[in-house]
Amino acid sequence: MKVVAYSIKPFEKEFLAKANQKKHDITLISNALNMSTVSYAEGKDAIVVFTNDDVSAPVIEKLADMGIKFIATRSVGVDHIDKEAATKYGIKIANVPSYSPQAIAEHAVAMALALDRQIIKADKHSHNFDFRNDELIGFNFAGKTVGIIGLGNTGLATAKIFHGMGCNVLGYDLYFPENNTDVKSASLSELLTTADIISIHLPLTLLTKHFIDTDKLNQMKDGVMLINTSRGAIINTRDVLRALDYGKIGYLGLDVYEFEKGLFFEDHENDEDKDRLLQVLMEQPNVLITPHQAYLTKEALQEIANQTIKNLDLWQLNKCVGDACTCTKNCRVENTPNTIKTV
Repeated sequence: MKVVAYSIKPFEKEFLAKANQKKHDITLISNALNMSTVSYAEGKDAIVVFTNDDVSAPVIEKLADMGIKFIATRSVGVDHIDKEAATKYGIKIANVPSYSPQAIAEHAVAMALALDRQIIKADKHSHNFDFRNDELIGFNFAGKTVGIIGLGNTGLATAKIFHGMGCNVLGYDLYFPENNTDVKSASLSELLTTADIISIHLPLTLLTKHFIDTDKLNQMKDGVMLINTSRGAIINTRDVLRALDYGKIGYLGLDVYEFEKGLFFEDHENDEDKDRLLQVLMEQPNVLITPHQAYLTKEALQEIANQTIKNLDLWQLNKCVGDACTCTKNCRVENTPNTIKTV
């Protein structure tokens, strides 16, 4: 199968090469997919994309005109792909349903610990040979209540770590997992009003966009810690900024940002006009922002590459790859757990 993979970072190449074993003719390019770069797909059967690529209806129409039949994304979420347009033009899509949920879970907990124990501030002071302990007081996680919103693979992995730290872990999900001893089922209202730390693990959909808004923030404890490693638009950033200003949020950890498209994954240090909302957030002493790196472990990168190549393998055999695939009448369904799940 002839493929072009967009938005490829140098560190991804070895993992994709190991997974591919020269089975598919894959052209790796660093350019993001958009109307200006869609021409790179000419003569290909499939494209591989990432979360910040433009896979909107106009781009998909161009892809269809060039004969593209498949779109594989190197992510769990497919909110960046216009699925209706893909269906209209008979283009099948597939995601990576799960990859090392521990990677994202560990990053979420790392952010929580760094915020609590003032690790960034302490490191900065120490590099300046200022070894005072002033303004570095934290709290014990043991005994605190942690609320996990979204109990898919990553949410459950996060709950397990917090439970192991001695936290009382509450979880909210429309489909609460059975036989789980790491997290207790709670209503959303109970979780919001009682949790000291809240970690979000939801996919971005029409229902979850701005899930965290002023109304839900007002229900939280004063000084709550809020962590988001899922999708930026799940949080209404302006509402969160106001909550920071009046002390409702005591600590904020974001690995994702509502307006990160075209910003994250690239170096914008020398840009004259920088995202002002993001600048204001980063000026807050109790805010920690990382550049959508929660997934970035060797294990996760290899799993992403392996599943991406598996999707291409199945398509080449005229098989679908589960619920993430837009099937046609002549497509056989492969019995595989490749489904879009809560993250």
